[in-house]
Amino acid sequence: MSGEFVFDPLPEPVVGPGEFVFAAVGLDHGHIHGMVEQLVAAGATLSLVWDEDPQRLADFVAKHPGSRAAASENEVLDDPAVRLVASASIAGLRGPLGVRVLEAGKDFFADKPALTTLDDLAAARDAVARTGGKFAVYYGERVHSEAAILAGQLIAQGAIGEVLQVVSFGPHRIGESRPDWFYDPEQYGGILCDIGSHNFEQMLFYTGARSGQIVSATVANYAHRETPGLQDFGDAHVVLDNGTTGYVRVDWFTPDGIDVFGDGRTVLLGTDGYIELRKYIDITTDNGGGQVLLVNHEGQHRFDATGRTGFPFFGRLIRDCLDRTEHAMTQEHAFMAAELSIIAQRDARVLAG
Repeated sequence: MSGEFVFDPLPEPVVGPGEFVFAAVGLDHGHIHGMVEQLVAAGATLSLVWDEDPQRLADFVAKHPGSRAAASENEVLDDPAVRLVASASIAGLRGPLGVRVLEAGKDFFADKPALTTLDDLAAARDAVARTGGKFAVYYGERVHSEAAILAGQLIAQGAIGEVLQVVSFGPHRIGESRPDWFYDPEQYGGILCDIGSHNFEQMLFYTGARSGQIVSATVANYAHRETPGLQDFGDAHVVLDNGTTGYVRVDWFTPDGIDVFGDGRTVLLGTDGYIELRKYIDITTDNGGGQVLLVNHEGQHRFDATGRTGFPFFGRLIRDCLDRTEHAMTQEHAFMAAELSIIAQRDARVLAG
């Protein structure tokens, strides 16, 4: 079966040393490491780094030789060499930071959720329109998952026909030593805005939709009453503008008996088959993550995506910034995924907590 499909070649660096210089501002979430590492792998050069925590700043710079600590955010924004600023600051601060970055004449690359309120979303859209800058978003559960990327390549070649529905499950583990902002919905945005933003983006991408409507949404704090600001469960049903549908369930109930942060799975139903992604673990087997299961009229098939696709989003983002194109992800798409997640969170029925 695998021989019947043509898969894209592994991505290579798209620029040489010093050709695309970027900075990192706001290191509050660990996703900043993956964002920076993949930009560097695509050829970008990390220069300045800024964070208000001196130890976190020093540790980050030590991990990335050639970078140096900035004295302030303003030093980064005032540096004409910096083309793009990457950030995984506290979620509620990302939108305003992005506006400042765009107004400084640079492009912005935010961890998800890049925006937590409709007001911040409106301000970001306005800043993009005024400046012509890019407000890119790291929806890592698709753009930094080889299983998700391989599924996109299979769908593009008609492996399951037209995609009718996307069902996504995003379980996570709270772990230990979470910062205070993690428990404050004003800062992290709520579970559907935070974790769920990954899944709304995948609904749009795999169905080819441009927008959608939240039909229903719920959130709850079922089992963490000692931290009332935390929502440990959320789900939502979405009808998209092309008549397809999506469903997402996210939670903080990963059990101790599994050795990954969560058993993230996505099921893509098509007119001629379906695909299941087992992104991080294939339970009870030694297969590891990155598993893509395909069933269509020709049979049942398994692909191990590990090492097969790489992460082309990051090189495309660099080229988009240099060439002023939209090959990595359109601005409309990035903002619509954020809009759906914010509206689902805003309108969710609270079941407990």
